[in-house]
Amino acid sequence: MAGDPFFQPVSGMDLPRFAGVPTFMRLPLVDFDHPRFADVQIALVGAPWDGGTTNRPGPRHGPRQLRDLSTMIRAKNGSTWVAPFELVNCADVGDVAPNPADLMDSLARMEAFYTRLKVAGVRPLTGGGDHLCTLPILRALAKDRPLGLIQFDSHTDLNDIYFGTGKYTHGTPFRRAMEEGLIDPKRYVLIGIRGSAYGREDWDYAEANGIRIIGIDEFHRRGVEDVMTEARAIVGDGETYVTYDIDFVDPTFAPGTGTPEVGGPNSWQALQVARALRGLNIVGADLVEVSPPFDQTGGTAWLGISLMFEMLCVMAERMAR
Repeated sequence: MAGDPFFQPVSGMDLPRFAGVPTFMRLPLVDFDHPRFADVQIALVGAPWDGGTTNRPGPRHGPRQLRDLSTMIRAKNGSTWVAPFELVNCADVGDVAPNPADLMDSLARMEAFYTRLKVAGVRPLTGGGDHLCTLPILRALAKDRPLGLIQFDSHTDLNDIYFGTGKYTHGTPFRRAMEEGLIDPKRYVLIGIRGSAYGREDWDYAEANGIRIIGIDEFHRRGVEDVMTEARAIVGDGETYVTYDIDFVDPTFAPGTGTPEVGGPNSWQALQVARALRGLNIVGADLVEVSPPFDQTGGTAWLGISLMFEMLCVMAERMAR
């Protein structure tokens, strides 16, 4: 096998998948103080925090379940035949340590963690956590310039205020990111939006700022290939972040999430949109809102980690050019 032997995942042929300490995709655990940290190119990160959840909590337990299910991931993508661990050095760098009693301190801790990764030239792939986790990641990665953004979601998360004072929830991260200049609105596309709504304020905000929303009706009418061709054209070859809320997927296939919406893509379409990111300059990505209390079978987490693997493949392939 090509690639640095240290950064290869443990094979199921060497240690049964039900044995050993689970790390993301059975990769080595390499924290900031590890002697091989300087060689890491893509960091898999856990963000076990759901302080932004407004209704059904649980995504704080997502990273642990994602890690457990990730022991099923093997070394090669069986559809694209990309072998990410042969192309770049990947490692599990552990969890961001949140403060469960202080939302603002948790945001600061997360930003500091991802800033260290950015300074080291390491690209993060994160398993969340609720969707507010994406805001401090963007604060770290977009310090120098706004990024393009592809968002797979059933909600815009462009809302402004909850209950008169709540500026920081899992329904507001991209409104705050826009206000802070972290996202280039002309290179920002949301895909899969659906469900009942309080009103049109978030859609109106998107339209006023040149943000492209592809709602679920349009998604199903046009199909994955056509929609993703447009999405790739919107972000272009510039630096782009990808955020994938598991509630993008229909709850028939991903029930383990706090705010499910019916009528979404099936699991095959969920994989297709991730594969269609191929070739983009992705500087970071996340998979958020897996909530184990609502799917203790692990099926949602298995889909979630499979999507993380697809995003890892496209990131590694581009970096190895």
